[in-house]
Amino acid sequence: MTKDRIHQIIFEADTPKGKAFDICLLVAILLSVFIVMLESVDSIKQEYGELLLALEWIFTILFTIEYFVRIYSINKSRRYIFSTMGVIDLLAVLPTYLIFIFPQIHALTVIRSIRLIRIFRVFKLSRYIRGAYTMQIGLRSAIPKIIVFLLSVLLLLVILGTIMYIVEGLRAGNPGFQDIPNAVYWSIITLTTVGYGNVVPITVIGKIIASVIMLLGYGIIAVPTGIVTAGIIKTKSKVSTQACINCSKEGHDNDSVFCKYCGSKIHN
Repeated sequence: MTKDRIHQIIFEADTPKGKAFDICLLVAILLSVFIVMLESVDSIKQEYGELLLALEWIFTILFTIEYFVRIYSINKSRRYIFSTMGVIDLLAVLPTYLIFIFPQIHALTVIRSIRLIRIFRVFKLSRYIRGAYTMQIGLRSAIPKIIVFLLSVLLLLVILGTIMYIVEGLRAGNPGFQDIPNAVYWSIITLTTVGYGNVVPITVIGKIIASVIMLLGYGIIAVPTGIVTAGIIKTKSKVSTQACINCSKEGHDNDSVFCKYCGSKIHN
């Protein structure tokens, strides 16, 4: 079997074999996570501990083989190794091997449940793929605007916190506002409508400022949502599940021949 054919089966789900492979992989992930959960129950571990451990090692070896086959099937394997899914795939097998050094780390094998996000690729209901890709692009384009917005909010909170320190701490002697950092902390939890209630203003001006911060909190929550939504609306594309054999990137149009990220031919 050629490297290109292996790549199509492992990384894509456009073919019957590729879809069958991903379905088997998802079932294996579910079973392995279920086994880890059972091992955390003392009564079950005492009675079936050896069986569960053997099954866990079987799944770990299978996932390890799959991980190295993925590396083999890509021309530029480093891009897969350091990609988000590559790191997740590695973390899915590491805890079992590290159990000899750190026994408590075994519970972290449940991290392989994150790999279940492949289910959107498998059942490929292209609308889910398009939806995920559109959201990814929308979030990526909105990040600079959101950062500017959050910095502006932080600056506003520092100013309001300083005012509260002057009004409540210096003038009224409120112990909850004895310094600016504590006053800013109070402003943050008030803006986010968390409001633990351990620190409250006692002056009229302080209560008015607190009311303004609370009202700002409701309005501020809607702004990032609007920014992301605007970015998503601008993104319209028909995306397939094909992955580039050179860089393993996904998110190509249905009629794409060349990779939009590295320029290589998607399939040899």
